[in-house]
Amino acid sequence: MESYAQGETTPPLLEETIGANFERTVAAYPDREALVEVASGRRWTWAELDRDVDAVAVGLVRAGVGKGDRVGIWAPNCAEWTLVQYATAKLGAILVNINPAYRTHELAYVLNQSGTRVLISAPSFKTSDYPAMVEEVVAETPVEQVVYLGSPEWDSLRASDGALSDVLTWSLSPDDPINIQYTSGTTGFPKGATLSHRNILNNGYFTTELIGFTAEDRLCIPVPFYHCFGMVMGNLGCTSHGATMVIPGPGFDPEITLQAIAAERCTAVYGVPTMFIAMQNHPSFGDHDLSSLRTGIMAGSICPIEVMKRCVNDMHMAEVSIAYGMTETSPVSCQTRVDDDLERRTATIGRAHPHVEIKVVDPVTGETVERGQPGEFCTRGYSVMLGYWQDDEKTAEAIDADGWMHTGDLAEMREDGYCNIVGRIKDMVIRGGENIYPREIEEFLYSHPDIEDVQVIGVPDEKYGEELCAWVKLRAGAAPLDAAAVREYATGKLAHYKIPRYVLVVEEFPMTVTGKIRKVQMREESAKTLGL
Repeated sequence: MESYAQGETTPPLLEETIGANFERTVAAYPDREALVEVASGRRWTWAELDRDVDAVAVGLVRAGVGKGDRVGIWAPNCAEWTLVQYATAKLGAILVNINPAYRTHELAYVLNQSGTRVLISAPSFKTSDYPAMVEEVVAETPVEQVVYLGSPEWDSLRASDGALSDVLTWSLSPDDPINIQYTSGTTGFPKGATLSHRNILNNGYFTTELIGFTAEDRLCIPVPFYHCFGMVMGNLGCTSHGATMVIPGPGFDPEITLQAIAAERCTAVYGVPTMFIAMQNHPSFGDHDLSSLRTGIMAGSICPIEVMKRCVNDMHMAEVSIAYGMTETSPVSCQTRVDDDLERRTATIGRAHPHVEIKVVDPVTGETVERGQPGEFCTRGYSVMLGYWQDDEKTAEAIDADGWMHTGDLAEMREDGYCNIVGRIKDMVIRGGENIYPREIEEFLYSHPDIEDVQVIGVPDEKYGEELCAWVKLRAGAAPLDAAAVREYATGKLAHYKIPRYVLVVEEFPMTVTGKIRKVQMREESAKTLGL
């Protein structure tokens, strides 16, 4: 039997914009709780959230933002992130998600590549001084206006009065681009996956439909909004069902998340495996009443069986689901179902999502392989992105003439149609749920005056699954270099999770006969040398 499968075709796809869908929910549940920001104690009903979203949208239109204009958001999880997400969707502007961990090098690239006109930024987060970084790069970008959350400019934007319908002079379609999300690029720079209302509204809707969401549900969202996990599977999953969005904190903290679940009586929680491990192993785990939980989603990497058992037995998540996907597919392509057994929920990434086709092909010939054979995972359907922003060449490399998105992941489809990921075609490293492409870090390290050549690989790590290790060849006469020096050089220029933990100074790299670097051998040697 061939490695091809198709998801359910009911219920039908939502053929509407995010704004229209949101307003349907507001009309159905005006007085129910829509959004809770635990850290500040702020709460919104659907009617109140709609009022505030419209005020931000009106403010943006008055600031000169129109349909198709790019609005960047650079902030950790907060209620304002959600307001901006729906305000831009309602007016048809394209939201550009900027990773809060980015530094000047990455920020400047994203603002320029996307043509961002208005940047909405947090004043600070953890060790990040956002205004200082913005000031350093903004003159070299198309940004015309920077609005800091909590500033007088933000307050006046958010207090705009007047009806949104009075200032919108254009119409919107479900196929309009509405979001650009940057994925690390194998060729050095991130690529902007461009997603439509249709892409992300439906993916959020079906992801939560498969875990039985209704207006009774309350979802704890400790995963980042700048990822599809937070803004699509989280926010859009909730708003399309009338469920309550609960923001436990600006970044993930295991105890704060557990407190939020208990205090807000959440029925669901999202996370990557490392987050669930951190919660389950926290000293105060047993002190929190998690009996309100019913379901949730784990994604980002394969779930260890013990972690899944504890989700079901100790966290009351009998209907927990595993999801797999990528930003370019809005994101979910495969998901386990709530009644799947433990084996399917721990040994697989699930089966084809509703309205989505999947297949596994021979990476060389492109032919669909037999079930049980490894090959490249491909997917087709409403969820495939519009393309990479202003990059037709990269888009054509990823999406073939028949509309199949080639993921670069090596997968196997079992006889029962469930799939598992067995490797990666291009040596991507997954560190704690973050996809890292070594090439981007290599390109950056080439700028170090003492480094002649560099190769970056993933090595095993108990906490994060993988950590980065850089093999470095030094220029003749260069001073000795160690991991601390490399980290110091990269700090402030690269996101913290892209900075190599280990650095090995070598004379040469292992090569194949044809002169290709043998990263597999490098991984083995590194693990041995570092005692991993």
